[in-house]
Amino acid sequence: MILSSDLMGRIAADPDLTRDFETLCSFGGRLAGTESERLAMDFVGERGARASGVSCQTLPVNYGGWRALRAELRLADGSRAACHPLVRSVATPSGGLTAEVVDLGRGTPEEFAAHRAEIAGRFVLVRHELMFAAGTIHRRRKYDMAREAGAVGFLIAGPLPSGLVAGSTGREEGAAGIPAAGIAPETAARLARTASGWARATLLLDTEEKDAETRTLLFDMPGREEEWVVLSAHVDGHDLSESAIDNASGVAAALAVVRALAPLVADWRVGLRLAFFSAEEWGLIGSARYVAQLSERERSSIALNINLDSVAGGLRLATLTSGFAALEPFLLSVADAYGHRLRCVRPLMTNSDHANFAIAGIPAFRMVAGYDDPSALVRLVLTAADTRDKVARPELAAAAQLAACLTAAACQVDGPTASSWRAG
Repeated sequence: MILSSDLMGRIAADPDLTRDFETLCSFGGRLAGTESERLAMDFVGERGARASGVSCQTLPVNYGGWRALRAELRLADGSRAACHPLVRSVATPSGGLTAEVVDLGRGTPEEFAAHRAEIAGRFVLVRHELMFAAGTIHRRRKYDMAREAGAVGFLIAGPLPSGLVAGSTGREEGAAGIPAAGIAPETAARLARTASGWARATLLLDTEEKDAETRTLLFDMPGREEEWVVLSAHVDGHDLSESAIDNASGVAAALAVVRALAPLVADWRVGLRLAFFSAEEWGLIGSARYVAQLSERERSSIALNINLDSVAGGLRLATLTSGFAALEPFLLSVADAYGHRLRCVRPLMTNSDHANFAIAGIPAFRMVAGYDDPSALVRLVLTAADTRDKVARPELAAAAQLAACLTAAACQVDGPTASSWRAG
């Protein structure tokens, strides 16, 4: 079934698409464990029930909570520079941690290998990269390489002048770690090695860790058979900004898709499950807990996960297909039928909730805007500039339209085709 032009028009003109997006931004960055996140989850629960016409199923998610109480960076000349603790960073000693700084530039494996003998006992300094590009080395990988090489601390310089960068260390609850913080590029320049030797700095981080709980929100709209397409988005973000691109855009688009499709699902072969996760920015915790508790039968019943994350902030959309090559002809044919330009990127990227589905053998992809486009505004995610004014209404509407097309087609696909996705 091809979605009617009338339905596509209603998605494009849906006033709630903008209202939901704006409301999510108004809560602030929605860092997991904060009042901002709690208010946003309450709002999304209510909006999801209204969009789907079904009651919200709430799954509690217990995780290792964390918050930063104090953050300071002092340079060798006594001056102070702004810094932002990375999520789940360990604390420094109460008086701070003083060490020399090894600047590894981008922070590639080759740079770590070349400086291996100089890293132990020092801070490692690397650069934040364009998040959605071929060859990107994720921050968490750089952090792990620094820790494994014996660094005592980790600094990552942001991409914007005078701007800090946020992010997570990816450290598991109770695991060993090193203090980690985002800094401005100007601060990184002041920490460069000179003829007189390595620069020195003192980092002071005071943090608190305790048990915490968030939620996964589910809305089930059954089809004719006991099979599901899971349409997902994460609600949480970071506290430097409004987390507008990442990921108020994905949540608002998912709600718009369900508003449009919910009345139709009962006639389709495959049902639609709307899922909202949190603690994604902490290492994909919400979706990891969800997938882990699924029985083998329940995993087998999920035909596809469509994960909407940072779907505005760029002119062209891409699907990260997680190694499921057989998905790609289906996605491209659906996009082409509706006049959308779509790129498929095959390698598994563990940069959003789709990864947990894919690792469990469930076909999954992430839809993202601006892939491989250094000029796209998605380059601003994890910075203070990820605000609502960076999201153009036409981009958000186009993402919702394409997501609706792909979701509707996946819910109506025949059994053999769905099985082929898993095999390929």
